[in-house]
Amino acid sequence: MDNINEGRKHVFSFEVFPPKQSTSFEKIKEVTDSLIELEPDFISVTYGAGGSIKDNRTVEVCKLIANSGKSKPVAHLTCIGSKKEEIDEILYSLNKIGVKDILALRGDKNPNVTQKGDFEHASDLIYYIKSKMGDKFNVLAACYPAGHNESVSQKQDIINLKKKVDAGVSGLITQMFFDNEEFYRFRDLVEVSGIEVPIEAGIMPITNTRQIEKVISLSGASMPARLTRLIAKYGRNDDAMFDAGTSFATSQIVELLSSDINGIHLYTMNNPAVAKRIHSVVKGLLKF
Repeated sequence: MDNINEGRKHVFSFEVFPPKQSTSFEKIKEVTDSLIELEPDFISVTYGAGGSIKDNRTVEVCKLIANSGKSKPVAHLTCIGSKKEEIDEILYSLNKIGVKDILALRGDKNPNVTQKGDFEHASDLIYYIKSKMGDKFNVLAACYPAGHNESVSQKQDIINLKKKVDAGVSGLITQMFFDNEEFYRFRDLVEVSGIEVPIEAGIMPITNTRQIEKVISLSGASMPARLTRLIAKYGRNDDAMFDAGTSFATSQIVELLSSDINGIHLYTMNNPAVAKRIHSVVKGLLKF
């Protein structure tokens, strides 16, 4: 995967998260099996807790996807608080099982972690991966249509984004957003800055009200009035909110696909029913 659009009109991909150590691995196997049936271009696997391979189930889930022979795994790799030796351990383990693609991230700051790592920014991790492993890994990175919540301005955020691309990134995946106009403004700013790698739009269907507070705090994304009205109307009924949330996300995707977008990355929250519902509507549009 030299870039996320190689040989494709639109990329369509999913994100899953690995189970906790205390949770049965069989459940995530059921999730990934269901998602693989939809033939995504890749499935990204978020970074599990614990820097050591022994504690991190990201590699296990990536191996599960790779062994299917039907989809590519993309392993999330965070670096905050990590030493080079810990990153090396994970890189070598991913390489050993045939994972070729990494989504390189700084990771969220954790006040309970006191270890000072060898990496301050995602760009440091990207540079390290490319210098240490050469072409063994294709590296993707995250971008933020609303600006990273720690950036002083969107302008500064895009300057930082260019550092990531210049360090060796071949494609970008956005943080979730709910207003397509926010994405289009961001895309224009990125193009003006000289960043030319493809950008895949990250979409998260809001299917229950328990997601909302966490989603807003993590993404900094604004809620358009249309989505706010849906939540107010249907949020007390899980079935109705599932229908309304997937319909909103589907309409977002349909509109994005009509606007020359590079691809869609669906934050599934490990719910294959959401992915199946949306995929059933948009699958024919991915060819155009």
